[in-house]
Amino acid sequence: MSTRISMTVNGKAVSAEVEERTLLAAFLREHLRLTGTHVGCDTGHCGACTVLLDGKAVKSCNMLAAQAQGANVTTIEGLAAADGEMHPMQVAFKASHGLQCGFCTPGMVLSAVELAGKLKNPSEAQIREALDGNYCRCTGYHNIVKAVQTGLANMG
Repeated sequence: MSTRISMTVNGKAVSAEVEERTLLAAFLREHLRLTGTHVGCDTGHCGACTVLLDGKAVKSCNMLAAQAQGANVTTIEGLAAADGEMHPMQVAFKASHGLQCGFCTPGMVLSAVELAGKLKNPSEAQIREALDGNYCRCTGYHNIVKAVQTGLANMG
């Protein structure tokens, strides 16, 4: 059985006919070709699939596309400016060596952007708590935390 869904993704209105069981991650990757949303575990534990849903970080492999009906979804591709200039948090991850293979990075960056909307000057402990549920298997978290601190400072 299929259902019609409509939402705003990265500032653009989109709608499609999808199977009712289509996950948001699959909709973004397969229907919209926004492959920056990664699927690592299919259980919502690793955080690679994290996107912003109405400004809140959610794991898109854990929710149906239909649950995003009418919502504003931001993927990693939607953070950059229209001219291609990277978002300050993306710049900070690059400059602070907060990534290695890059697989977890989109989810980490989007979780950090959500944090920026909540706290202006979080402690290291608050940053680590905000990133809980986003796993990195390559770099360790020291440079990731440093990247988030730098990104928050650059976001002003």
